[in-house]
Amino acid sequence: MQVYLDNSATTKVSPGVVEIMTKAMTEDYGNPSSLHNMGLYAENYIKKAKEQIAKTLHCEEKELLFTSCGTESDNLAIIGSAMAYQRSGKHIITTKIEHPAVGSTMKYLEELGFEVTYLDVDQDGIIDLKQLEDAIREDTILVSVMYVNNEIGAVEPIAKIGALIKEKNPATLFHVDAIQAYGKFRIYPKQDKIDLLAVSGHKIHGPKGVGFLYVKDKTKLKPIIHGGGHQRGLRSGTENVPGVAGLGQACEDIYKNFDENIQKMYDLRDYFIGRLQEIEGVSVNGKTTHENAPHIISVSVPGVRSEVLLHTLEEKGIYVSAGSACSSNKPAISATLKAIGLSKDKLESTVRISMCENNTKEEVDYTCDVLKEVIPVLTRFVRR
Repeated sequence: MQVYLDNSATTKVSPGVVEIMTKAMTEDYGNPSSLHNMGLYAENYIKKAKEQIAKTLHCEEKELLFTSCGTESDNLAIIGSAMAYQRSGKHIITTKIEHPAVGSTMKYLEELGFEVTYLDVDQDGIIDLKQLEDAIREDTILVSVMYVNNEIGAVEPIAKIGALIKEKNPATLFHVDAIQAYGKFRIYPKQDKIDLLAVSGHKIHGPKGVGFLYVKDKTKLKPIIHGGGHQRGLRSGTENVPGVAGLGQACEDIYKNFDENIQKMYDLRDYFIGRLQEIEGVSVNGKTTHENAPHIISVSVPGVRSEVLLHTLEEKGIYVSAGSACSSNKPAISATLKAIGLSKDKLESTVRISMCENNTKEEVDYTCDVLKEVIPVLTRFVRR
């Protein structure tokens, strides 16, 4: 049996997405900036994708920019807004558990003279609203908080954060990395006081190499890519029409039967955690309740290095992650796991299980049966 449990790294592209992308690549392959009919046909894919995405966010189509990925969306939001508003201040707030797309970007801005405050999180990965409130100043131009943590599935209180920011300093922008949240939660930026929201296509059964950034109307950004002035001058470069078409279709599809699919995932997560807790030596990190995201489970097996467990499971046809896929090929201790206070033995022995609506109870049973079989062997080997 093959069991794919690394859906937070990437997902299988859906048939509907493949179909529309194939048509855009083989039939309607014009440049959307061209003035002839082939260009118009290509441009229509972009217009349709904006319509599809705007419906899911209850936003205006003009508030959407297409990018190459979630990382670019985060970079454009953070660097673009920092440069645009630096005359008002150079103070930014974020958390200690952000994805490198945000964390590394903050380090870059620090090199440019910006001051960044990093908020602590509790053992479940949740920020302290009082600490955030105390950190916001008159010169705070941006607060960046991820919606769902990509390693432990912690869900930040985004609506409360947005309200707090705007009450303390209405001029402060609120950026949300929603790459692990979009398609798992109903997200309405205006309602939650979000100014900038980043999403990636390949986390929701769309193609790799495409994402989008929601930019609230009248929010200023300095472009980080220069060229022909595409997308209102905010993101130059010929649009990836097949990718954008596929992204729009994926966004529409992920919110069909939404409540049913999310309940299915929570039920499967509950069952998975129950089975894991039966296995000696296994512990689950973060909240095990429905306060966490429906698709992510962080599992520690002290005494067994995460890479060893990952490859042992791989030999049995089970695919999990040793951490964030964007940096898992670099041996380093997870900042998120350190921030939630895991002990040293757990820091080195944690894997991430991430599901989608297509996973089954049979796959969970197979995975847990394999874990029950291999963990005693691996721990004995380590002791020797």
